[in-house]
Amino acid sequence: MNAVEEWQTALAEAGELTPEIVDRILATHGERGARAIEAVAEERVKEYNDFTVVVGHSEEHVVEDGACRCRDAQYNLDDDDPTERCWHAIAVAVAQRVDRVDRHDMWYSEVREFL
Repeated sequence: MNAVEEWQTALAEAGELTPEIVDRILATHGERGARAIEAVAEERVKEYNDFTVVVGHSEEHVVEDGACRCRDAQYNLDDDDPTERCWHAIAVAVAQRVDRVDRHDMWYSEVREFL
């Protein structure tokens, strides 16, 4: 089990962000982990019928199957290293395990037209 699987398993079992789990996330992901935890605390992880979206400070980022196509993920991270994930993907993983996803019964593709 790698470091990501370890904190994800611990978080799923605990159902909340304990200090120990926060330490694991920060040890594994550093500043990206901190930004992800902040996004979850601020309820910026939104789930629509078609996508999960993380609201950033300047734009929204679609996360599908644990992957994001933001610039950080595209240019700075190694796809083969599971510990290298952008903060958007980490935020979704955290929010899902602590039931802090803001669910919307609508299609993001339709909502996106109004943004």
